[in-house]
Amino acid sequence: QVLFDELGLPSTKRTKTARSTDASVLEELKAQHPLVEMILEHRQLAKLKSTYADALPGLVDVDGRLHTTYSQAVAATGRLSSTDPNLQNIPIRTALGRRIRSVFVAPPGKLLLAADYSQVELRILAHVSGDAGLKAAFAAGEDIHRSTAARVLGIAPEAVTSEQRSMAKMVNFGVAYGMSDFGLAERLHIDRETARQFINDYFAAYEGIRRYTVEIRILARDQGYVTTLLGRRRYLPELTARNSALRAAGERMAINMPIQGTAADGIKLAMVRLDAAMRERELRSRMLLQVHDELVFETDADERDELAALVATAMEAALPLDVPLTVDLKVGTDWDRMDRLVPADDEGYRVVKVDPTEVVEEEPVLALADA
Repeated sequence: QVLFDELGLPSTKRTKTARSTDASVLEELKAQHPLVEMILEHRQLAKLKSTYADALPGLVDVDGRLHTTYSQAVAATGRLSSTDPNLQNIPIRTALGRRIRSVFVAPPGKLLLAADYSQVELRILAHVSGDAGLKAAFAAGEDIHRSTAARVLGIAPEAVTSEQRSMAKMVNFGVAYGMSDFGLAERLHIDRETARQFINDYFAAYEGIRRYTVEIRILARDQGYVTTLLGRRRYLPELTARNSALRAAGERMAINMPIQGTAADGIKLAMVRLDAAMRERELRSRMLLQVHDELVFETDADERDELAALVATAMEAALPLDVPLTVDLKVGTDWDRMDRLVPADDEGYRVVKVDPTEVVEEEPVLALADA
């Protein structure tokens, strides 16, 4: 009532019973009145307080640690899921959210080491699609989103604006979820025709990816399932549903599962090999956590470099791809304030300090429902 009646803001979406004020609606309206931004901030704070600040302390075990439960048979793509508590959704995308991460600390005298795959799903997409342009960009170590914007728009990479790069980034990740022009327009707050044109130009520039999205849907309809590179199956009864929305969802699953599922298979293989290697070397270091594309370890300063080398090697060799897998390493005493760990000129690793105000670029949060 306040937003739409008293302030006169436009109502763009309805639920079954009322005008919607969900996050997507408020994001569209926030430039029109400062109250909208305040509502969004209040919701974020309330979520952080109830889900994390209030709930997590009561779940701490007598040893001072939180113990989650991992399940292998919940996510249809093969990803691990975490419950009681869910430690795979600890916030990272906002400054306030990262303060929750900062309370996860290493024991006195210990360090946390985090290893995160760089754009693993895009690299798998390059492999399964066989697209020469995407494979070449990864092989050359290019900024993949800037490279995509340049190819799609037909301009030099240095001429790409931040807005153009952002659009290319959303399409790069969104195509692995079967994102439509409607989904892209919603996410970027642009008109649908602009979104449609960018997607069409994207597929014209990356013919291998266009061909993959067509062929995998045909294959899925013919055999009723898709597989990861390592053979994990996902059956897709949605493809034969009478409801067109369900069939469309099934097609998005067919595009995404071989990519996301292969990433899940790969990191689990790396975890098994790492566990064996750490035991063989009798390291004191411990694997603590898996957050989809990231592994977190507890280590000692004198084992830091040995562990870092083991982790990087195992993760980068986990999958036989046509493009290189790369891993970003970080180290610190808490899960938020971590510095980069990079190979030293002679041997071992050196720490590269990270500005605490630096904005860390994250992959967009996408789900099949967003497409």
